[in-house]
Amino acid sequence: MGDTQGRVPVGIIGASGYGGVQLVRLLMDHPQIEIAYLGGDSSAGKSFSDLYPHLGHRVNLTIEPIDLDAIASRCQVVFLSLPNGLAYNMAPKLLEKGCKVLDLSADYRFSNLETYKAWYGGDRNDRDVADTAVYGLPELYRDRIATANLVGCPGCYPTASLLALSPLLKQGLIVPETAIVDAKSGTSGGGRAAKTHLLLAEADNSFAAYGVARHRHTPEIEQVCSDLAGHEVMVQFTPHLVPMVRGILATVYANLRDPGLVREDLITIYTAFYRTSPWVRILPGSTYPQTKWACGTNLCYIGIEVDPRTDRVIVMSAIDNLVKGQAGQAIQCLNLMMGWEETLGLPQLSFYP
Repeated sequence: MGDTQGRVPVGIIGASGYGGVQLVRLLMDHPQIEIAYLGGDSSAGKSFSDLYPHLGHRVNLTIEPIDLDAIASRCQVVFLSLPNGLAYNMAPKLLEKGCKVLDLSADYRFSNLETYKAWYGGDRNDRDVADTAVYGLPELYRDRIATANLVGCPGCYPTASLLALSPLLKQGLIVPETAIVDAKSGTSGGGRAAKTHLLLAEADNSFAAYGVARHRHTPEIEQVCSDLAGHEVMVQFTPHLVPMVRGILATVYANLRDPGLVREDLITIYTAFYRTSPWVRILPGSTYPQTKWACGTNLCYIGIEVDPRTDRVIVMSAIDNLVKGQAGQAIQCLNLMMGWEETLGLPQLSFYP
């Protein structure tokens, strides 16, 4: 497929998973993009509509084998929607050939590769490339993303958690070490591969924590919290699996430095902090977010409460884990990298109820 309409040709490596299909759906509605390549070794040779028949009326593409030379010759931008540990073998070559790269895995989220290796393993020889990567949370690093060629897109839990925590840390409103993140995710966060604990019979009518005190998203949350606070910060993070398909709700607790602050003060502070962030909605008064509101959109809804009895602030943040938590945020980053409007081609209204 050539660049017939003056649009930017884009490729997706790892197009068959939930992140990939989400990218395809969103990019099909993007006015400046043409999907020029869909790739993945396990599904190579299959029509995309064989995997996702519901998109067959719009997407007439075949999944191709991964050939980086061919991809680079056809694509100006490449999304890597792959399991952890694969992107760092592909990104350097694509960048060398002039592509912009957005990685949806953990491979380029860490400024310190030793942190990555400690939590994810792997033998990295791409330190020079990794040093150029920008963490793809636009609400914090918009200016850096705009000039980047390589973006490490955040995990879904860190996105919800950090959007809730950032104003508190940046303004020095909390004792950083007291921050606790209690988060819940729908089952699509586990991907499309068959996994016993995600079967309907296993997950439905049940609710459980997992990865307690050792979830891989913890160091990612801590890295950004430390950056905002100006010193090393450790955060207690506990994820839970909820028997729903989409959505993350993160509830963040922390001790206030100034116990005199009330909810309206914090709503004012959050509104100012996110005044240039079209995808963050600060809710008024005692309105608390629900995951359904964000479903299918790139929005993050934030509700705030203060408990004067305990001198704690409680911030609740809701996103769609596959959109703002994954594919939508990657496209938001691409919009910035290309100098386009940050909201371009991304959904702002959920289906409700």
